[in-house]
Amino acid sequence: MTSLPQPRPIGEFAAGDMDQASFEAIRQGVRPAVLRGATSDWPAVAAARRSDRTIADYLIERAADRQVGAIAAAPAEKGRFFYTDDLARLNFVKGSGALGVFMEDLLRAADLPDPPAMAVQSEEVGSLLPAFAQENRLDLLPGVAPRIWIGNRIRVAPHYDAKENVAVCVAGRRRFTVYPPEQIANLYPGPFELTPAGTPVSMVDIADPDLEKHSRYAEAAGHAVSAVLEPGDAIYIPYGWWHGVESLEAVSILVNYWWAPGVPDGVASPYDGLLQALLSFRHLPADQRAVWRTMLDYYVFECGGDPAGHLPTAAKGILGPASPALFDRMRAILRGGAA
Repeated sequence: MTSLPQPRPIGEFAAGDMDQASFEAIRQGVRPAVLRGATSDWPAVAAARRSDRTIADYLIERAADRQVGAIAAAPAEKGRFFYTDDLARLNFVKGSGALGVFMEDLLRAADLPDPPAMAVQSEEVGSLLPAFAQENRLDLLPGVAPRIWIGNRIRVAPHYDAKENVAVCVAGRRRFTVYPPEQIANLYPGPFELTPAGTPVSMVDIADPDLEKHSRYAEAAGHAVSAVLEPGDAIYIPYGWWHGVESLEAVSILVNYWWAPGVPDGVASPYDGLLQALLSFRHLPADQRAVWRTMLDYYVFECGGDPAGHLPTAAKGILGPASPALFDRMRAILRGGAA
């Protein structure tokens, strides 16, 4: 064990009477926020507060006739979905089956002294639980499709999403530990090719960090903020912020909403762009990388203002205003087609 300062608490807001303007003000602050009681009136939250059996039945009765994906890790992993020690593979297995079967297995595991870690992750609520979607709505994000996460006492390593996120605690308690994007180097990201979370995850075990191996994590820990959500609470996580999640109960259910406002139609994936940048720039000599860093600052990040501001509109070409047609033209250039 090591001694590090405890994360500061995440700022909290009473969400019972929160309107769209108040939520937008939180978003503009670009800081994590806990929305206490955001979904306290959900029927699913009421079922979860009664008992694990009640919320399990609530989901089973509303489940569509399709399979779900599930993952499981041995009891020796202590709930941590991660890698094997040599990083050659993930430390869990995957399977699929009916949601009802998974829920019954989850309830049985709750009675075991040393259960395996179990989870159904990121299933679309609209297709899996259409009645749930109708009965449990988040008015702050009416046009965003929810996803559901179900499991027992599990730990997910800090990772980031290229989207904004509101996560709603439905059953059980969950601890979120959140870090700003600029702490990436101090979180020691893992491989791109093999990852438990879609994007690279932190290699630090934040419950028991090894500061000999990950010495810079002490700096990241100083910037961490944390909160425990109760059923009916929600958390807002800004775009790109790293977050580790620990489920604290034998039956834990979360519904989350991902969205990326302001993204033009037809724009390419920023994550794909990062991979292309690694391919194109990372292995150049240092002096050449410095040149391209200047180019990116000028053309992409616009550190000096609009890079086409001095050109007449007709001559701006691919530096013109965003539109699906402009993006199609850029793709054609990349494919070697006509400009």
